[in-house]
Amino acid sequence: MTLKKLSGPLLGIVLAGCMLLMLVHPSSSLDAALRGLAVWWDVLFPSLFPFFVISEIMLGFGIVHLFGALLDPLMRPLFNIPGSGGFVAAMGYVSGYPVGAKLTAKLREQGMISKIEGERLVAFTTSSDPIFLLGAVSVGFFHDASLGLVLALSHYGGGLIVGLLMSFHGRSRPEEAGLNVAVDAPDNLPAAPEGQGSGRLRTALNAMAAARRSDGRNLGELLKSAIVSSLQLIIVVGGLVVFFNVLMELLARAGVMSALFSMAGRLLSLAGFPPELSAALVSGVFEVTLGARSAGEAAGGVPLQFKAAAAAFILSWGGLSVHAQVASILNGTGLRYLPFMAARLVHALLSAGLLLLLWEPVVGTGLAGAWSTLPAASGLAAPESALISSISLLCLLLAIMLALSLLVLLAGKLRRPHVRR
Repeated sequence: MTLKKLSGPLLGIVLAGCMLLMLVHPSSSLDAALRGLAVWWDVLFPSLFPFFVISEIMLGFGIVHLFGALLDPLMRPLFNIPGSGGFVAAMGYVSGYPVGAKLTAKLREQGMISKIEGERLVAFTTSSDPIFLLGAVSVGFFHDASLGLVLALSHYGGGLIVGLLMSFHGRSRPEEAGLNVAVDAPDNLPAAPEGQGSGRLRTALNAMAAARRSDGRNLGELLKSAIVSSLQLIIVVGGLVVFFNVLMELLARAGVMSALFSMAGRLLSLAGFPPELSAALVSGVFEVTLGARSAGEAAGGVPLQFKAAAAAFILSWGGLSVHAQVASILNGTGLRYLPFMAARLVHALLSAGLLLLLWEPVVGTGLAGAWSTLPAASGLAAPESALISSISLLCLLLAIMLALSLLVLLAGKLRRPHVRR
């Protein structure tokens, strides 16, 4: 029998075992479900729902098409994706998982990216948001705001490296050969004149206008559709968070988690790492919040840099709960889960390695302490100003990316006269 034929019966056995454990431990299951529901309502709903709605409206108004045309000179050579992927990257890094996957699925549905480009894009735009990384992890779990800088550098730096690596994904496939065109601009628009500096901007504005005409919905219809689809997605996210919280509680009651902690501890010892981090890493494989909290609460004898490296690994892996959210979003788009999972694992290993490499230059020199005293760092770590800080950071990221794209475009134009001579 093939693995595909065995997966159905195995899944049925696992679910039947979970049902039996729920009957044996009803009180623990209910408590775990309520904890997951509290995380969804208190943390995920207010932080994700506004960005779901905003991204839907921006797609309807053609703003994503506008940024797509403007960012194409930057995103094509670096990540081998259309310029609209730059907007997805900015939104994904600012608002956290699974916003990058949702926007990637939307671009795929509208035919703005190919299958391979979608797999590249979702692989490196699925990340933790700065509010969770700086506020919950650094301040809440580790009680040390100075860790925020080195965690951010390792996490987002590792994500960008994954994006560069994924640019080689699928290049040998025939389907990709005919799809490396600038799909952000409609086909019926004339190409921008080479010699005019305003040509790129005019093309971007034309792409925005064409996308708005193609959508055709007024503001009321667009807002209603955005709220309905965003509510559907946030409910799916909440259901998966509750499910994985209950699953982990049941596995703990059955003694499975203890066995996994023991196995992971032995593997860490063999690799030369503190075995006390086994609980954090195993918990993080399933759920990112529980894993990061366990890393912060690890035994006091564990060096701080190894605790932080474990947290960086967990944040970049994302947990199977986030993986399930992304898989549910990608369902029906033709994008495969396996490249995403491989990219998450590479990102996790890169982030942990980068943190250990950057520890002495960033934390040892006092740079991290100076960062934690800046007003920008305090604003991102404060939950009461989370939405305003996130929107401000999104605008800043887009402005930086536009500036870089303009520099790339100008450099290319300056180089052409020399080539012709």
